[in-house]
Formats: sequence, C-alpha cells, structure tokens
Amino acid sequence: MIGGSHIAVVGLGRNGLPAAERLVALGATVGVWDDNPAHRVAAGLPLHDPALGYAGFDALVLSPGIPHNLPAPHPAANAARAAGIPILSDAEFLYRAVRATGSHARFVGITGTNGKSTTTALIAHILTLAGIPNAAGGNLGPAALALPMLGDDGVYVLEMSSYMLERLDTLRFDIALLLNLSPDHLDRHGSMDGYIGAKRHVFDHAAPVRIVGTDDPWSAKIARDIATHAISGSTPLDDAPALPGAHNAQNAAAASAAATALGVSTKVIARGLRTFPGLPHRQQRVATQDGVTFINDSKATNADSTARALACNDRVIWIAGGVAKAGGIDSLRDLLPRVAHAVLIGQDAPLLARTLREAGIPITVSGTMEAAVPAARSLAHDLHAPVVLLSPACASFDQFSGFEARGERFMQLVTA
Repeated sequence: MIGGSHIAVVGLGRNGLPAAERLVALGATVGVWDDNPAHRVAAGLPLHDPALGYAGFDALVLSPGIPHNLPAPHPAANAARAAGIPILSDAEFLYRAVRATGSHARFVGITGTNGKSTTTALIAHILTLAGIPNAAGGNLGPAALALPMLGDDGVYVLEMSSYMLERLDTLRFDIALLLNLSPDHLDRHGSMDGYIGAKRHVFDHAAPVRIVGTDDPWSAKIARDIATHAISGSTPLDDAPALPGAHNAQNAAAASAAATALGVSTKVIARGLRTFPGLPHRQQRVATQDGVTFINDSKATNADSTARALACNDRVIWIAGGVAKAGGIDSLRDLLPRVAHAVLIGQDAPLLARTLREAGIPITVSGTMEAAVPAARSLAHDLHAPVVLLSPACASFDQFSGFEARGERFMQLVTA
C-alpha cells in the first residue's frame, strides 16, 4: 500500500516532481530533495536532506538520471542503503497504485538501446485506433506516476530505460519487449554485461509475452533463450511514411506483435502503421528549401542510432557531435561514404574529426549549432547533397539540456 507509507523522493525534474506530487495525492508522507536549491524551493513540498538519513522511511524514489551505484552513488542512495530501504522507480509505484484500486489493467514494458520511444508511441497509437483505453509514458513523455488510473480494460504502455528497470520490485509486465542492444550507458552499468543485465529486468516475474529482436547478437541470444515472439527489421515498410528504414521495420514488427497479443486485429494494426505520425526528433523532416531537405534526428545520442538514419539517406551533409559514447563513431565507418561533408559541434568534435579524417571524409568544425546550420546549408548547395541530417551520435548535455532542446534549436535555425 502507498497510503500511510513514508517515501523519500530525490531529483525534482520531469520524473521526480510529478512522482512526489502523485505520492502525496495517494496518501503517502513524502520528503523531497534536489541538489539544486531553486528546484527545492519551486517544489513547495516538505524537504528532507539525505544527509539526515532515512530512518523511518519505507522507500527512496531516485530520479533515473541520478546514479545509485556507478560511476559513484549519490549520497541519497548511500543513505537508503544504510537505512535498509529499497531504491525504486516511479513505475514501480504506478503499478502498486493501479493494483491497489483493484484494477487488472495490463502493463506493456518496452526497452532496448534504440527505438523505445517510437515503439511505445506506435503501440499507443494502434491501441487508440482499436478503441482500447491506454496511457503511454515512463521514459517517454509523462512520468509513470503522472499517468491516469485505468480500469480492467486499460493498457499502460511504458518506455523503460535501463536506469528505471534496475529499480523495480513487484512490477510485472504482461507484455515485455526488448528491441535491440548495443553499447550504451556503460559508465552507469560498468560493462556490457551489466547493461544487458539491467535491460533483462523487463522480463522479471515471467512476463507471459516476451518479444525480443534478433538483429544484433546480444538480443538474438536472449531471444533464443526466452522469447515467445522473435522479431526482425529485415524488410523495410513500403506503406508507412513515418517509419523509414529497417530499424523502424523492427519497431513496427515489435508493436504489431504486442498489439496482436492485446487482441487488436491485423486490419487495425495495418492502419496504425500507415497513419502513425512519427515522433519529434526521430528522423523528423523539418523543411525542404531550394531542393535540400533538413532532417532532425537529435534523438540519435549514440552511433548505433545514427547508423539507422545514415542508412536511410544516400548522400548527406551530416551535423554531428556533443558528448561521445564509448567507441565514438568507429562503428559507422561502413556508412561514412554516404557523408558528402561532416559539420561538427560540441565537446567531442575533435574525437569525431579523427575518425572522419581517417576515413577521408571532409569536415568543418563549427562548434555550435548556430554556426553549423548555415554552414551545412551552404555545403548542401555547393556539393549537390539533397539532405542536411542532424544525427549527432552523441549526448547533448555539453551544450543543451537534452536532445529535445538540441533538436528544437536546429529546427528554429532551419525555419529562420
């Protein structure tokens, strides 16, 4: 039960603040904290400094971006361990709250290195067309605890990051999807094995429907071991304009398998694929100017995601850079011939530049988005490249608050 429990919430951003407010509404006594004093004041909720310890608390909700282990645990995590209380995700409390109402609403959990957001939104889109009540969120869109209570006929469609999955306790997904795996967030998980272990938590408590991709070796092994439905993106879709490329074919296959398991007809699924509008910052066509199409793929925060965008375009001016992940862009070498010229921004532009020079790709180091967009536009005309592609292959936090802000700035500069 949540009512009457004493819960600490640390991190009062997009995830933590809605979680704290909902827990209060559900009858919990909540003490909140954020390392930013301004966020503490803005929350307007009772404060509890982790330095005071968590004696008498029942659980800690730690926002996903705050580490509880590697690379170094936040003091709140150490205080929770000292008090012997669990460190949980807000998705865990959504599940408890729904079950406490007596609702048998089903839970769908989607994870993977890439494609989670598109697949989550696509499943919700198909369910809406089918007339099935649903609520989508988690790592995508609204925080889990900001979602409404659904009845027995409802379906929660939750995008689950590795950070969220390693902080679950009783949540049991009726349908669990693992799309793909490639090296990511290794600083938080210590190794690829640690990262895979976190992702596999989506299958905890023996989800009856386990949908797993087979297009990478790590996922393919898991599929052989536990999948009830193995899916692949080997055949791109012809009749789904917002789902280009083999990677989106995999997303569509996963969403179709999940919708089928939820009782949706093949006719409605096909209509859902055809009418899906796509998501912002995922190969989003911003504008076509003087024969040059500008594509916002700011969500591509690692090389594997950028590979999917490059594979959809034959000749591009590529805007890339930011905070590089492990391995940089070395894995993109086979796709680099598609790049007529690279325009680099951000902290790790020199790292990317080395790889590109070795591959014989001409580069311009612009540093900022403000300089990169006009440079890319001029290069597109000079080199007769039909596409300017923002697909950074890097995280954004050196210059932006997140990939959304990076993509918005790109679009503003394009439309200006």
